[in-house]
Amino acid sequence: MGRRYDPGRRQRIIDAAIRVVGRDGIAGLSHRTVAAEADVPLGSTTYHFASLDELLVAALRQTNEGFAAAVRDSDVLADADRDPAGELARLMGEWLGGERSGVELEYELYLAALRRPALRPVAAEWTDGVTEVLARRSDPVTARALVALMDGICLQVLLTDAPYDEEYAREMLTRILSAGAGAGVPP
Repeated sequence: MGRRYDPGRRQRIIDAAIRVVGRDGIAGLSHRTVAAEADVPLGSTTYHFASLDELLVAALRQTNEGFAAAVRDSDVLADADRDPAGELARLMGEWLGGERSGVELEYELYLAALRRPALRPVAAEWTDGVTEVLARRSDPVTARALVALMDGICLQVLLTDAPYDEEYAREMLTRILSAGAGAGVPP
């Protein structure tokens, strides 16, 4: 019997890896657990992803789209009359107020790059992508500071179970944007 054509198998494996990490953490990820979750033969996972790092790279790329897509899709950067700090604070609140397990998963995969060098370029892609979008309304240095602040606020909320304070976020984002404007960069 020949191999069955299954064009969606690779994506099902990635989706299964995301579910496994979301449920069991990165420590629970193996080709075997992913194959069982995706309901595919074990050989399929190793065919599409020779290593767990390759699978984690694909999973991180897919999960990175959460907040980055919200920033990209926001009209905050297109309308000069809108308050970018307020809009970014609102977007963070919506993201953090959504399905918590999805936010935690995104950060777990993002922070896995600390121990898994293969993930670092993907984590950098996320940072660079959001920075590039924000630099359209500020400058690259200010945009990178905004991303660092947003990352820090999100991590504090996730790690401390503290409620997200949108007004605090807006104020801190405003300060960074004002400092950039003070350096001759339009807000």
